[in-house]
Amino acid sequence: MAKLKTKYVCTECGCESPKWMGKCPECNQWNTFIEEVDTKLAAGSSASLLNVAKPQKMNDISMEEEMRLSTGFGELDRVLGGGIVKGSLVLVGGDPGIGKSTLLLQLSDNVAKKGHKVLYVSGEESAKQIKIRAQRMNSDSESIYLLSENNMEYIQQNIQDINPDLLIIDSIQTVYNPSILSAPGSVSQVRDATGNLMRIAKGEGITVFIVGHVTKAGAIAGPRVLEHMVDTVLYFEGDSHMSYRILRAVKNRFGSTNELGIFEMGDRGLAEVINPSQMLLSGRMKGVSGSAIIASMEGTRPMLVEVQALLSYTSFGVPRRAATGADYNRVVLLMAVLEKRVGLQLQNYDSYVNVVGGIKLNEPSSDLGIIASIASSYKDKEIDDGTVIIGEVGLAGEVRAVNFIEKRINEAYKLGFSKCIIPYNNYKNLKDVANIKVYGVRSVEEALDIII
Repeated sequence: MAKLKTKYVCTECGCESPKWMGKCPECNQWNTFIEEVDTKLAAGSSASLLNVAKPQKMNDISMEEEMRLSTGFGELDRVLGGGIVKGSLVLVGGDPGIGKSTLLLQLSDNVAKKGHKVLYVSGEESAKQIKIRAQRMNSDSESIYLLSENNMEYIQQNIQDINPDLLIIDSIQTVYNPSILSAPGSVSQVRDATGNLMRIAKGEGITVFIVGHVTKAGAIAGPRVLEHMVDTVLYFEGDSHMSYRILRAVKNRFGSTNELGIFEMGDRGLAEVINPSQMLLSGRMKGVSGSAIIASMEGTRPMLVEVQALLSYTSFGVPRRAATGADYNRVVLLMAVLEKRVGLQLQNYDSYVNVVGGIKLNEPSSDLGIIASIASSYKDKEIDDGTVIIGEVGLAGEVRAVNFIEKRINEAYKLGFSKCIIPYNNYKNLKDVANIKVYGVRSVEEALDIII
């Protein structure tokens, strides 16, 4: 009988070691190695060298235009880079109950209605449970096959029998290979299952979507190598108590990672939000201090977002700072600019900054809008309802240029805004803009004189 081999695998980065190590040399994390038993023989592979792939000259490789299949959701197509690429491997992560399974079941229905076969494999629900959810969403396609199974060998056999065009695995942490002596969801099990699915996707030309659980910190559970193996990584975000969901790509080999998709959860499943700017501004209260509208770019699409700030006098020695939807350190930096360059005494005020709608602002073009909302709350003077504020702010108090300025201004005009505050360097190079008043500013102080 072959002797079992023991190895130690890091749960963070997936690297291996023949002995226990307290600190991983790759990711520098402590106590992340777990013991795994490998039942495979130590002998070399029995594969014939005649089947080894041969290198090709780059100029000899023929190029064909990749065909994309629409998902039936314009928002999902946008995030994927224009639709589903045949033979791609897509990982979808998100909090429990956020709507991952609902999204993929609706995707399966849309694809099946176009004449393609879909195999939906669930390791968490029975086929009857999936059928109940499908009936609620009026999904009744004849081309959807449901399989409730965890064993990877049985799943592969069914894939060969059905030969689907689209394969859904919900979720990868529940799938196991019986030849590996470790629990489902372990590093070796997840890596082995993903490797098998990758070979199926690339070898058979089957598009594969896999659902991944997330940790308390919001990252995909399991080894980091999981995200490296797949072609696309999508995160489904949002508050389970609110109806809106945000889908963003953090990795995409077939498109941009800057695109964003917005959905609304209803009784019949998910519905895409065609005009997110209008949705994000729908509950805005006018005539209140501390509220500013900014134009943010998410990929190639401009979105108008409301930023709120509330400053409250405190008698404690250290004021409190809080930020939701904006980078905390960036907000603290902008407040320091207000104190040093404009002269606002903020050291005795608690400050709270919130981006409405669950949107997370990452680009620096929101700086001037955040500063304007803080100054508005401090002076208790409201900003004109028809004003949109755009600009990056430097430590010297200067307002720097941003990209896609024409798209941002035109989006503001479409939604009925009458005035835009933009950086002067953008203002002097304006070309095709809508009929809207545009003010170019060089500094924060100059901008606040116009805004407030």
